[in-house]
Amino acid sequence: MADLARIARRTFLIGAGALAVGVAGGLAVGTWAYRRDPDNPLLKDLPEGAATLNPYVRIDANGITLITPRADLGQGAYSVQAALIAEELDLAWGQFRVEPGPPSAAYYNGVVLAESFPIAATSDSFMARAGRGAADAVGKLLGLQVTGGSSTVSDGFDRLRVAGAVARQMLLAAAAQQTGTPVAQLKTADGAVLLPDGKRLPYTGLATAAGRLAAPSEVTLKPIEQWRLLGKPMPRLDVPAKSTGTAVYGIDLRLPGMVYATVRTNPRLGGSIVRFDAAKAQAARGVLKVLPIPGGVGVIADNTWRAFRAAELLEIEWGPAPYPATTEAMFAQAAASFTDARRDSRQKDEGDVEAAIKAAPTARVLQAEYRLPYLAHAPLEPMNAVVQLKDGRLDIWTGTQVPRFVVTGAAAVAGIAESQVHLHVQIMGGSFGRRLEDDYVRQAVALARAHQGVPIKMTWSREEDMTHDFPRPLAVARARGVVDTDRVQALDLSIAAQSVAASQLGRQNQPAMGPDMTIVAGAWDQPFAIPHYRITGYRVPEMVPVSSWRSVGASGNGFMHECFLDELIAAAGADPLAERLRLCSHEPSRRVLQAVGELAGWGTPLPKGRGRGLAFTLSFGVPVAEVVEVTATPKGIRIDKAFAVAEVGRVLDPVNLDAQLAGGVIWGLGHAMLGELTYADGMPQQTNFHAYESLRLYQSPQIVTRALQTTGRIKGIGEPGVPPAAPALANAIFAATGQRIRELPLRKHIAFV
Repeated sequence: MADLARIARRTFLIGAGALAVGVAGGLAVGTWAYRRDPDNPLLKDLPEGAATLNPYVRIDANGITLITPRADLGQGAYSVQAALIAEELDLAWGQFRVEPGPPSAAYYNGVVLAESFPIAATSDSFMARAGRGAADAVGKLLGLQVTGGSSTVSDGFDRLRVAGAVARQMLLAAAAQQTGTPVAQLKTADGAVLLPDGKRLPYTGLATAAGRLAAPSEVTLKPIEQWRLLGKPMPRLDVPAKSTGTAVYGIDLRLPGMVYATVRTNPRLGGSIVRFDAAKAQAARGVLKVLPIPGGVGVIADNTWRAFRAAELLEIEWGPAPYPATTEAMFAQAAASFTDARRDSRQKDEGDVEAAIKAAPTARVLQAEYRLPYLAHAPLEPMNAVVQLKDGRLDIWTGTQVPRFVVTGAAAVAGIAESQVHLHVQIMGGSFGRRLEDDYVRQAVALARAHQGVPIKMTWSREEDMTHDFPRPLAVARARGVVDTDRVQALDLSIAAQSVAASQLGRQNQPAMGPDMTIVAGAWDQPFAIPHYRITGYRVPEMVPVSSWRSVGASGNGFMHECFLDELIAAAGADPLAERLRLCSHEPSRRVLQAVGELAGWGTPLPKGRGRGLAFTLSFGVPVAEVVEVTATPKGIRIDKAFAVAEVGRVLDPVNLDAQLAGGVIWGLGHAMLGELTYADGMPQQTNFHAYESLRLYQSPQIVTRALQTTGRIKGIGEPGVPPAAPALANAIFAATGQRIRELPLRKHIAFV
C-alpha cells in the first residue's frame, strides 16, 4: 500500500504503472511520453487573484475549490473524490467547493481500460502487472477521461491523495517563506497553516505565493491511522440540495434568452428518414423552427411542452431497420453464432472438457440453454443538453461520462476547432452507462448550428429516450457439465452476444481490435478450480446498436454461469455453499463466500415453501457473494431478504458503500424479475415506465451488506453488486419450488408478489 510510502509526484499524481511496456498487438509506449505530465488545465482562463497548485486544487480569496473530474451520476463520486484530496490537504469536511473541471487529458483514467484486457483479476503475475501498467499507459497517452467500470475510487485513490499532499506542501513552503519559520515547525489543520505560536494563516492568503513555487518531487501520505475523513461515514455533499429540491440537473438549467427544442429520429436505430411533412408542426403555437437533423427532425419552440406537442404533429416516413425486425429473429441470429467462424475468445480452457463429457455416464452429464433479453438504461432524467453557438464559440451544458469525446464530436458537428468548444458538465439523474454516449449532444449541436446566437435547451421525450437507447445486448448461452457424487467435475459454457466495444467504438469512428472481453466478463475469470473448465465467447453479428449497461457483460453472464453451476451442484447432491468453497481457488473470494454464509445463516432450517439461493461473481476485480431468501406464496414468489458481501480492499465511506452495494442488489433483482426490451418491426415495444417496470418498494427485500477489507488492492463497488443478484434469486426460487428458470425476465415463468 502507498499509505506509508514516500511517493514520487511525477509517477503518481498523473498516473501509476509501467513506464515502458508492450501492448497487445506490439505497440510500444515510450518512457518519455508516458512520464510527461499533461498541462494543468486550470491555468487556462485562471481568474485574477486565483491560484492553482495542480490540476485538482484552485484557491482564491473566496475559498478552496477541489476538482472532481469523474462524473456524478447519483453514486456520490464528487464526495469521495473530494474526500481523497481533502484528507491530505487537511481541510474540514465541506470547507470547499467542488467542480468537475474542464475536459482534459490531465484527468485521464488509468484503470478503466484494464477491464478490456484478458487479465484475470485474481492474477498477480508479472504479465498481469505489465498488462495493467499498459492499460494505464494507453489511458494516459489517449487522455481517456472516462467515468465507468467502477474505476473512480481505484483510479483516484493514490492520485487524488497525492494532489492534496502536494498542494499542502506548497502551502507550507509559502508560509515558511512568508514567516521565516522552518517548514518542520509548521502544521496544517482545517484549511490553514498553524505557526508554533498558534497563529493561523489561511490557505486563501497563501495560495498566490504557493502557486509560484515548484511542486515537490516527493510527498509522504498519511498513514491510515491518521485519517480524519476517509474510512468514516461522511455526509454526501449533494444530499442537502437533493433533499430540498434545489439541486440543478442538466434538465433544470435555465439561461437568459433560452429557446427549447426536441427531436424525433428513426425508432429503428440506424434506419433512415425517407420523407417528412412539417406543415402541421410549423403552424403549431410557439414553434420557432422545424428543421432536418441527421436521421430525423428537430423542433425549436418557446417552451419544451410546445416543442413536444409540435413534434407529435410531424408526419414522418421512416426507413427499415438495418437488423432483424423482431426479438425472436434476433435470438435466432444469436443462436446461429455458435460457430468456429464467430468464435471471439477462449481465455479459460482447463483440463479436457470434451474427454470428460465423453467418458461420463449419460446420467451424470447436464445440458442447458440460457437466454437474456435486451435491457434499457432508462435513467429517470431523459437525455438533454443546453447548447449555444455564438460568434464561433460553442458552449454545452450537459451531463456526460465522456467529456473529451463530447468535445470532439460537438466540434465536428459544429464545424469549429475543439478549442472553441466549452463543456460545462452537470450532475445527472442517473445513467447506468447511457451517458457514455454522445448522440444526444450531437443532435443539440446540429440544432444550434442552424439556430445560432441563443441558448437552446434540447430535451428528449420519455418515449424518444426509451426507443433510442443503446441497450445491453441480448445473449444466448449453451452449457454442458459433468458431476460425480458430491462434486462438480466439468463446466463448459459458451456465450453468444454482440460486441459492446465494437458498437460503442464504431459510433466514435474508432476500430475495436482483438476479442471483446465483455462477451465473457463475469464468467471466464471466475476463481473456481473445476477440473475441466472452459468458457468460450462467440460474437453475434451487429444488430441493435448496444452499449455499456451497469456491470456490462457480467450483469448477464453472472446469471448464466452461477445458475448452471448451481444446477451442477444440485445434480451432484452437494451443498451450494460447501461445494463453491471446495472449488474456490482464490482466498479473498473464499472469505467472501464464508462471510455471506455466516451473514445469511446458511444451513439453518427454513419452513416449507421457503428457499435460499446463493450466487457469487467476481467482476471489476471485486468478489461479491449474495444470498436471497424467498417464500412461495399462493399468489407468487415473495422476496424476503437479501445478503451481500464484497471484498473492496479499503472502505472509504461505509455509508455510501452500503448504499452502492444495496443499490446493486435492487437493480439486479428488479431487472431479473421484470426487465425486458423487445422489438417488433424493428422498433422497441417498451416506450415508457408503464411498460418497462422496476422493482416496487413493496417488493423490495430487507438487505444486509458487509464489506471485507483483507486485501491491499482498493476497488470500486458501483457495479459489482449487480451480477450475483439475478442468479441468487433464481437459485432461491429453485430451492423453494424445485423450478429451474433459465430465461430472464423471471416473470415470464413465475409470478411475483
